[in-house]
Amino acid sequence: MDALTCLKTRRSVRRFLDRPVPRDTIQEIVDCGRMAATANNAQPWVFVAILEEATRREIAALTDWGEFIAHAPACIAVFCTKTRYYLEDGSAASQNILNAARAYGLGSCWVAGAGKPYAPKVAKLLGVPDDMPLVSLLAIGYPADEPSPVKKPLSDVLRWEKY
Repeated sequence: MDALTCLKTRRSVRRFLDRPVPRDTIQEIVDCGRMAATANNAQPWVFVAILEEATRREIAALTDWGEFIAHAPACIAVFCTKTRYYLEDGSAASQNILNAARAYGLGSCWVAGAGKPYAPKVAKLLGVPDDMPLVSLLAIGYPADEPSPVKKPLSDVLRWEKY
C-alpha cells in the first residue's frame, strides 16, 4: 500500500478477528513509531507490546472507552519520560504506529491515556516507572470489518492565508 492510500484510508477499528499478529510484524510497527518526529530529538518514548490476553483484559477493564482492547490480539502502550513536549512526541509516535498497522493490513484504534485516571493503574500493571506517563493505548489486530466513517470534505476544513 502506498503512503497516501494508507493515510487516507486508515480508520479506527474496534472489532478484530481472533487471529494473532506475528511478533515480527509488531516489532516492525513499533519501529515505525520509534521513527516519529520528536522535539529536540528527545525520543522520550517506551513502547510496551501486550500480547497476553489476560493482561489485555485487565487493561480493558481499567479504561473508560477501551473495552475492545480485551479482544484485540495486541495492544501497544506508549509511555514517555516527562520531557517538555512528551505528549506531542508520544502522540506522533502513536500515529505512526496506527499508520504502520494499516500499511500491514491491520486495524487499530487509539485509546486515550494522557491524564486519564486509569493511566497510573495501567503503568503499575505493566511495571512502568511512576515518572513515565501513559500517552496512549493502541489496540491492533486483523479487522473483523472495514469501518468507513465519512470524513468532512477538504473544503470544510482548509483555509488559505486566514480563517
